Amino acid sequence: MGEIAVLFGGPSPEHDVSILTGLQAAHELLSSGRSTRAIYWTKLGAFVEVDPSLEAGAFLEGAPKGASSLTLTVGDGGGFVPEGGRLRAAKPLELDAVILCTHGGPGEDGTLQASLDLAGIPYTGPSLAGAALGMDKLAFGSVMVASGIPTLDRVALTASLEDPGFPGPYIIKPRFGGSSIGIDVVADLTAAKARLSSNPHLAQGAVLEPFRADLSDLQVAVRTYPALELSAIERPLRSGATGEILGYTDKYVGGAGMASAPRQLPADLPEEQSATILSLAERVAEAVGVRGVARIDFLANGDEIVVNEINTIPGSLARYLFIDPLVPFGRLLDDLLAEATARPTRRYSAAGADGLVLRGAASIAAKLA
Repeated sequence: MGEIAVLFGGPSPEHDVSILTGLQAAHELLSSGRSTRAIYWTKLGAFVEVDPSLEAGAFLEGAPKGASSLTLTVGDGGGFVPEGGRLRAAKPLELDAVILCTHGGPGEDGTLQASLDLAGIPYTGPSLAGAALGMDKLAFGSVMVASGIPTLDRVALTASLEDPGFPGPYIIKPRFGGSSIGIDVVADLTAAKARLSSNPHLAQGAVLEPFRADLSDLQVAVRTYPALELSAIERPLRSGATGEILGYTDKYVGGAGMASAPRQLPADLPEEQSATILSLAERVAEAVGVRGVARIDFLANGDEIVVNEINTIPGSLARYLFIDPLVPFGRLLDDLLAEATARPTRRYSAAGADGLVLRGAASIAAKLA
């Protein structure tokens, strides 16, 4: 395989975590002697190429010193194009594939995936459709219900909502956000509606669910190449006994993103419950068309298990979850790259556009008369 790139950052609340994941991947590739490029997506939406050996501190003020501008172009001959010299036009970087480490926002909702499809660049992780579905909590919940997979009740929270169909207290989540940012617990519907104007993360939409203090978090990762494989089940730990939900600090503020978050791994669970969770994870992966590596989040107690949501580009690429059997990080990345080229997402076709309709059409002017 020739040159590859790791893409991270982006205009997202999870920008910083994305940098950590991207640098972990870039450093791992460098340590194995792979020819690696690093593409940093700034908070303002610009692409720049940076040294893949940099550490996280280099990005505290944005693009680090020595960064060179790139432009993502689409169409034939598209790709990441560096600034051209005075004597000749620049050509796109010759990349076999791009490892996407873009958490949240346009890096995980299908926007970036669509752009790379149009540019003809193979990439890891979810397809456009898979990314969009995973980011839309209301749509994802509807797919779970339609597939007969247990999940909590979930409705769109709007100012006109009168009866969500289930009693409070409630948990409010951004409809198109990640799994930790902008989430709140409120006692009643009036308080929930008030959050619509005070919480900026809900500006593009919000969902409302029943808050179940009796349910705790469990997570399992799935990877799809060369064959479907599930990780060990993790019980992430909350910071302090008073934490109502698993928060952003619990997950990410530990120096290495999700890889350093406190956890019980494997989770201490009854054998029957573990089997149920793994079976449900397979069903979720099939229902939403998982590609690459994803993390599926559950809520459970001793008697009940429900699917909460899916993270289609998980923090640290969920590398820390594959312990039985052990999947080294280098192998995980190699398999992601192999899938990117062996199972490309770009499948456009003009089949059927044979001119028949055009030949049989009268003048456009006549049709507008």
